Amino acid sequence: MAKLFESITEELQEFIEAQHLFFVGSAPLSPTGHVNLSPKGLGGFRVLSPHRVGYLDVTGSGNETSAHLQENGRITFMFCAFAEPPSILRLYGKGYTVIPSSPEWETLYPLFSEIPGARQIIVADISRVQTSCGFGVPLYEYKGQRETLVKWAKKKGEAGLKEYHQQKNLVSIDGLATPLSKS
Repeated sequence: MAKLFESITEELQEFIEAQHLFFVGSAPLSPTGHVNLSPKGLGGFRVLSPHRVGYLDVTGSGNETSAHLQENGRITFMFCAFAEPPSILRLYGKGYTVIPSSPEWETLYPLFSEIPGARQIIVADISRVQTSCGFGVPLYEYKGQRETLVKWAKKKGEAGLKEYHQQKNLVSIDGLATPLSKS
């Protein structure tokens, strides 16, 4: 059974911090646009307050979440327990993107561990906090984070990453601009 909370409690924050993987969902306003669902790892998620969260977003093949947030702000985060006890946590809210040239970057970036390839911080003000049982989620054993993305970003270097952002991260698959297109 689903349970609603007024905010992210200490217990829920502990649950979030124990997860090695979370999912981010966003969508454009267009009914023909693509809904985006992205798995995230690398330990980059932070609870900033009982009603605000953020994660350090690293370079990827697209930039859908950022484009959707710029258009409409809607975002959902989901955390699943893949070990016992079973649980699912969803955080619903309105988000925005903080890019390195933003004044807010200087305040937020020190809260995260440095990850090569970091391109932006996704911040969300949470309006709904909901748990559900998670009884149908299978058990999986955590073996560690993949190093592939970190190695790729280090090999690209700062100039190579900037060029990659220009080629792959300025526009969503639905043609929406991202905040990186302004930097």
